[in-house]
Amino acid sequence: MAKVAIVGATGKVGQYAALSISRIPYVNEVQLYGRPGSEGILEGIARDLIDSFAATGTDSSVSWSCSIEDLKGSDVIIFTAGVPRKAHQTRNDLALENARIVKDFAEKIATIAPDSLLLMITNPVDIMTHVALKYSGKKSNEVFGIGTHLDSMRLKSAIASFFKVHVSEVHTRIIGEHGESMVPLWSATTIGGIQISNLPSFARVPIDEIMTQVKCSGQRIIASKGATVWGPGEAIGTLIRTILGNEDRILTVSAYIKAEVHNIGDVCIGVPVRINRSGVYPVPIRIEPLEVRNFQMSVEKIRRITKEVFNALENGEE
Repeated sequence: MAKVAIVGATGKVGQYAALSISRIPYVNEVQLYGRPGSEGILEGIARDLIDSFAATGTDSSVSWSCSIEDLKGSDVIIFTAGVPRKAHQTRNDLALENARIVKDFAEKIATIAPDSLLLMITNPVDIMTHVALKYSGKKSNEVFGIGTHLDSMRLKSAIASFFKVHVSEVHTRIIGEHGESMVPLWSATTIGGIQISNLPSFARVPIDEIMTQVKCSGQRIIASKGATVWGPGEAIGTLIRTILGNEDRILTVSAYIKAEVHNIGDVCIGVPVRINRSGVYPVPIRIEPLEVRNFQMSVEKIRRITKEVFNALENGEE
């Protein structure tokens, strides 16, 4: 049984993630953490969750705190805190502002919960994952971000819709930045175990339209209802279940890579990883030449921004 803590639990994603995680049989405590001053909100969220447990028969406990010391003993800490993205902003617009928040937290959590896994949700998630990794001093398998996990699910859904098949028949993934330079791996996409390029109807797939839909999905949701909630919340739940169930599933998240993808690396970015109770382990892969070039460009973009953020943090820039 495990304790899972959510930092930034007063936010919409944090609240829904708490509900999703509470349903996982390996979890016996969900801890809600918020900054001082949010005590009333946290207590209300906790009471609301407990009421839902009574209706569903969920056997889990909920605690809340505004003291970072109470994160001690957490098996997994989910970090959702930070400045939320507005509809007109890119995820990278938030980089330095959120990096300061992540740096401060990572330095504290290094001594408070040294044995915990750290799952980053805060955007831009690839850069925030690297900031958390550097300043927490944790091993690279212990810090990872949601990355392109949800993007991959969005692509999977779009492909299933086009081919009119159940979504479980589609296996695909997106690597690279959780953002504009993401790279769909059509070379690794199958439907019912059949390589997608071997299906005659593949020639009619509106690839550009689908990728625009995937890339803009979050922005459109934010513009329509103020925030993305259920998609990220369920994606977080899937990752926590995979970890605590020690499932060794291969999912696509933001992780530190060295040379696993055509010797491209030294960055935190979306890649296929094997996930279990001890963390994430990038899977060495070989992809098509065009996909390699696009991935290289995505890596260079994220590496450049990450370097700029690190320099600013070290120099105390505003």
